[in-house]
Order: sequence, then C-alpha cells, then structure tokens
Amino acid sequence: MSRTVLVLDRVSKVYGEGASTVIAVRDVSLELTEGRFVLLMGPSGSGKTTLLLLMGCLLKPTRGRLFLFEHEVSALDERTLPLLRRRYIGFVFQTFNLFPALTALENVELALNLKGINGRRARRQAAELLARVGLGERLHFLPRDLSGGEKQRVALARALAGDPPILLADEPTGMLDSRTGRQIVELLAELARTENRLVFMVTHDPRVRDLADEVLVMEDGSIVAREHATEETAAASRGERR
Repeated sequence: MSRTVLVLDRVSKVYGEGASTVIAVRDVSLELTEGRFVLLMGPSGSGKTTLLLLMGCLLKPTRGRLFLFEHEVSALDERTLPLLRRRYIGFVFQTFNLFPALTALENVELALNLKGINGRRARRQAAELLARVGLGERLHFLPRDLSGGEKQRVALARALAGDPPILLADEPTGMLDSRTGRQIVELLAELARTENRLVFMVTHDPRVRDLADEVLVMEDGSIVAREHATEETAAASRGERR
C-alpha cells in the first residue's frame, strides 16, 4: 500500500484585506501518495503556482492545515520549515536557474553541498544523478554549451540531490519545444513510478496529460475536476501492451 506523503485539509491562501482581498487558493483538500505522477492544469491566474508553493512549504496557508508526512507544516516555525524542505522536497522550475560559470556537474554538486554532502561523495553522487537523467556525457559542459532540454535535465538532477521523496515542478516544459518537453515529462513520470516518488507538476500543455496517473483542474483558486488514469491509459503511458 502506497504511503500518503502530502495532505492538504481545506487549505486557503488569501492576499490583501478588505476590498483588495484576493483568494489565490480556496478551500483545497488533497491526499497525495508516493509513486504517482500528478498534473495540475488550469488557466493563468487560477492559483496553480500558489498551490505549488504551499505544497513546497515556501508559503504558509492563511486557513486550513497542510501535512508533509507526519509534520503539520502550517504549525511549524520559520526555522524548521527550510530543514523540512531540504529533506523532503525537490523543485524544478520553468527557468533553469543554473549557475552560468559552473559546469553541469558543479551545479548538481552545489545542491548536494547545501544538503550536507561534500567532497568526493558529492562529486560521485552528482555524476550518478546526471547519468540518471541522460547527461552522463555532459558532466563538464557549461550551461551555455547545453541545449534547453539538457539544461532542464541538469535542473532535474539538481532537484534529485539528497533523494527527496517529493518533486514539485512548475511549468518545466514552458521554455522547451514540444518534442523536448514531452521527453522531460516522460522522465518525470518515470521517476515517479520507478523510484516511488510523488511527482506533482503544473502545466498548461494538454498534450502530456496522457502520461499522468491523475490530472487535477484548477479554476479561481479551487480544484474543479479530478481525473484518474484508466488502467489502459496508465499501461500505455508506461509503454506496456495489454
């Protein structure tokens, strides 16, 4: 039985007061388990990124409760939250945010250093992570010498530093062409299923929804639809024949 790794219990995020009040996330409840690839879709301004930031402990809810494993995030102080983030969550963003003067290997090494892994151990793990995302031959390339898809693979390897059980991805294909973008989404789906992680991805691209185990649709801060993959769709996305 899969473990529950993230729970949102009637979570809301409100900005401003009075006439200027904006409800970015409205009364969202979710229970998410390991080993699944979940897509969050919806129009711009619907609250998708705010919800992702709440799930990633980068924002605290105005109302409701959020649990990361056994930890009630909404009740933790600001000193504890960064420790929890580093332990449990990896982030992938639309912009690659790589250090331009560092090689692919050094960019991933730095992420490992920040999680307390240093020296030869960090270099070995960085090389292993880059090989895992298909960049074993690009270890010593600078970002300027990598394609957009390769840069996003470096960013993904960096997000895997420290082996977090949760990956949160905000429009990771937004700066990529459709073919390269699908390859990145296929890799995220594989990481969820073969390594038993929760991978939760925000996207505008309906062409990749067939790869997901579950698709959530958000409008005006609320989850308005929730679709689960059929057994046939799930098998097809894994490349299986039935």
